[in-house]
Amino acid sequence: MSRKALLFIAAAGMLLMSWSVLAAESVLRPEMEAFIAHMQTKHGYDSAGLRKLLQQVQLRPSIIRAMSAPSTARPWFEYRRRIVDPVRIENGVRFWRENAAALERASGEFGVPAELIVATIGVETLYGRNMGTLKVLDALSTLAFDYPPRAEYFRGELEEYLLLTREAGVRPGTLRGSYAGAIGIPQFLPSSYRKYAVDFDGDGRRDLVDSAADAIGSIANYYRSFGWKKGAPTIVSAEPGEADVGPILAGGIRPHITIAELRSRGVIVQEPVDDTAEATVFYVQTDAGPKLLLGLNNFYVITRYNRSINYAMAVWELALAVKAATSR
Repeated sequence: MSRKALLFIAAAGMLLMSWSVLAAESVLRPEMEAFIAHMQTKHGYDSAGLRKLLQQVQLRPSIIRAMSAPSTARPWFEYRRRIVDPVRIENGVRFWRENAAALERASGEFGVPAELIVATIGVETLYGRNMGTLKVLDALSTLAFDYPPRAEYFRGELEEYLLLTREAGVRPGTLRGSYAGAIGIPQFLPSSYRKYAVDFDGDGRRDLVDSAADAIGSIANYYRSFGWKKGAPTIVSAEPGEADVGPILAGGIRPHITIAELRSRGVIVQEPVDDTAEATVFYVQTDAGPKLLLGLNNFYVITRYNRSINYAMAVWELALAVKAATSR
């Protein structure tokens, strides 16, 4: 075979390889390509590099199943039994004692009670023991591109995650977390990590994976940022009395009706609370049947961490239980 023919064959082979590379780079779905273009335009990402990264993502149906059946959807008495239990209380006491200095400082600086910080970590990760095993990149990509009910929201979180890892100098494929893409001891989503995480141990890094102090300070900062009121009540017991509570229940989770107005409608408020305070009204399912409760501003603040009433109830009741056990 002549040298000219060999050169032609070599050139053709190189062209075929180039076409293969281009074809491989163009197999991503339109919504992924749109995301890549957005990241390139808005944040200066290299499109080829980001495309290569997303090609390595494993989209996991198990994540969709987990999102569709959260544990907080159980009846309250079942969910409570799983969370406010002796093991979590005992480990909460231990965590408090091991991190007493950081908790005291965070409580003083941010006005958030230590027991609430401890309980939040207890509910989220059993005090750092269960931080999740899924790649955060896989989880967020699955939800961003394969979970239509909240795809737009999770595309925003994927964007925040890529920015977070770029700022921290961490490879995006290395961090692991929950099926929802939450990270570290407090299980912050990337947007919360970037906005509310603080360097509380003073080492120059905001490390929510390996630093309990940073987790403690960051949770306190999170709750304060959403309006936690030091010393204010959180949940108040009530009885419907003669009131038609149906329309009030429909008002949603944000406090929207004053205690005075509830009393004027016939609701029996069973604990001392300022008439001017606003509340949300909801039922929880106990072993003995439905129970009416009033959630005040601080209760609403806890729901900013997780929108579930059961979640906020569990965090608060675990906080009270851990505080009581610590005082013994």
